[in-house]
Amino acid sequence: MRRHHSPVSAGPAGTSPVLITGAAVSPAAEFAARRRRYSLIMSLRIPCLVLAGVLALGFGWSIAAAVIVVLSVPLPWVAVLIANDGPPRKAEKVARYRPDRVLEAPETKALGTGVVIDVPPDRAA
Repeated sequence: MRRHHSPVSAGPAGTSPVLITGAAVSPAAEFAARRRRYSLIMSLRIPCLVLAGVLALGFGWSIAAAVIVVLSVPLPWVAVLIANDGPPRKAEKVARYRPDRVLEAPETKALGTGVVIDVPPDRAA
């Protein structure tokens, strides 16, 4: 069966299409990526603890095992911080003060004195 390429595809079959918009990633895709990061970091903790047990019980290297255990303690905290981190904000051009640039205000006409027509003369201030 032949595959037809999209006019915006980047190349041969199997490659991702060219991004032609500045739209943000969908919330579902962003959540899935954050969940994968969290799972990956948390999956490192169990091998660290198993390795520490093997080093301590199998080889008698209790100091190396203690170092690995201490390094694995903050992994849940780090995993939560990284998983809760959203995508970076888009760079925005911020208007900044530049002393070399002189801003000139447009000339405005001052309003003259006028007569108020909705206040009775006996109540005028």
